Order: sequence, then C-alpha cells, then structure tokens
Amino acid sequence: MADKDTITKDYMQDKETFADAFNFFIYGGEQVIKPDQLRPLDTTSIALPYGDNDQPVPMQRYRDILKSVTAMEDDNAAYLLLGIENQSQIHYAMPVRNMLYDAIQYVTQVDDAARSHKMSDKMPETRAEFLSRFYKTDRLLPIITLTIYFGADEWDAPRSLYDMFSVKDEKLMRFVSDYKLNLLAPAEIPDDEFSKFHTELNLALKYVKYSKNKNKLKEMIQEDAAYKSVSRKTADMLNIVTSSGLHYKDKEERVDMCEAIEGIKNDAVLDTLISLVKKGLLTLSQAAEEANMSISEFESKTGLKA
Repeated sequence: MADKDTITKDYMQDKETFADAFNFFIYGGEQVIKPDQLRPLDTTSIALPYGDNDQPVPMQRYRDILKSVTAMEDDNAAYLLLGIENQSQIHYAMPVRNMLYDAIQYVTQVDDAARSHKMSDKMPETRAEFLSRFYKTDRLLPIITLTIYFGADEWDAPRSLYDMFSVKDEKLMRFVSDYKLNLLAPAEIPDDEFSKFHTELNLALKYVKYSKNKNKLKEMIQEDAAYKSVSRKTADMLNIVTSSGLHYKDKEERVDMCEAIEGIKNDAVLDTLISLVKKGLLTLSQAAEEANMSISEFESKTGLKA
C-alpha cells in the first residue's frame, strides 16, 4: 500500500500532469491552468484544537500535494490553492478527510493574515478586527481538493458529507453544511473523454480502468499506438498500482506496453509448462517444443534439468 501511495504521489507531483488533471476536471480539457503558473506549497498542516482543560493540542496532517496557481480565463485572474489526494484504495470517510485538510488550510490563511498585520504594524480599525485578527478587507484564497482514485472499481464510498449521515430530515439537514468530494475515478470516465487529457495521464487512467479486464486491456493497448512508447515513469507507476507484473528492461526510458503485456502472457504459459513437467505430464523436450525453445534454452529459463 505504501509503495502505491508513494508512487502515485510522485507521479502527480509533476506540474504538467498536475495541471492536466485539474484542466480535465474543471475545464473539460481546456488548457486554462498552465504548468508554469503552479507553485509547490508546504503540505504539512497544523491545527490547534483544544483538549482537556482547554489546553491546545497540536494536530498535524500531511496532504499529498498542494500548489498555488493563478488561473486566467477570459482575462480574469483567479488565485487558487489546488490540492490532490491520491487513493489506491477506496476510502469511506474521504469527504471528512478532505474537509479537514481544507479547513486547516483556511485556518492557516487566517493566521498568516494576522501575522502579516502584526509585522506591518497595521493597526485594526475596529474592535471586531482586533478580536478576530482578520480585517474586514482581508480575503481568503479558495481551495480545490481533487481526489484521484487509482483503482479499477466503481467508487462506492460517500461523495459528500451528507452521504455519511443517517439523518435524512430535510428540515434539519438544511441547517447542516455539506462538503462535497471532487473525485476523478477511471471507471467513471467514458472512453471518448480520455482524449481531453493532454499528458500520459490519459494512458495511465485508461489502463487503470481496464486493468482487471485482461482481454479488454490487451485489445485497447494494441489498438492505441500511443501505448507503443510510454515513459518509464508511467509504466513503473502502472506496474505497481495495478500489480500487472509488466515485463520490460530495467534501463528502458520508453516502454512498449504491447510487449510488456505479452511478457505476462508468455510467463503464464511458461509457468503452466513447468507445472506439467514437474507433474510428469510432459517431458522436458515436449515442454521446450511447446515454448518454441531449444531444450537448453528451456532449461536455462526454467531451472529444470533433463
């Protein structure tokens, strides 16, 4: 699990891939968020809720990825904070988890504003500003957190805070604030929508979508020429996240996914032949012939001896 979470975090850190995910999710593939506009931020968040005897208790949380951006659309600038949370498994409390991350970040912005006022010696104009430490003219940067699920299954977990409540009384619930989950799940992306990505995130998420359907996966890879040359970074990520057992050379910078998939098939055939030889159902020479190998090649590949 740790390996999967680590490699997806590293994969989405790339600014082109990061921007691609948000441009797809927010703008339908239009290139509004430019990679060069992204600035990495500290992913460590600390809040101070109160414990026993009203003593502050530090609570530290680590987001996966957080970046600031100035998004330009129709000559209007929007200053935002964008966060990505990568999930290799379905998380049934994701709305609360992301809500906490966002809330802590907003608290941090308020504290930063107060600290800025103090350093500039700008005095509050009213008692309300003095008490809140957040001045009437201060503004927060909106935060958009996107959860990317690197799994082939349908996301059957809650998609909002409301989904996590058992209370359904509309009169009561209209006074309860909701928090929705922004989710990117491969199984929910129609095949004709993948072209709206502009990086290999297109190939990666499409591969994940069909990773449990080996026949469909092989057919898709053979039909899409882009899979003939995939970056090593994408291939490595997919190999770990989907547990595909892809076969390619250690030093390859570009990977032919068609050949990598075929390597899995060949290994499966070889494993079957080895089993039949060990059971005495095939001779070594018969197994070598089935594998299209000489006896010496078969022995070297399998470790079996005549």
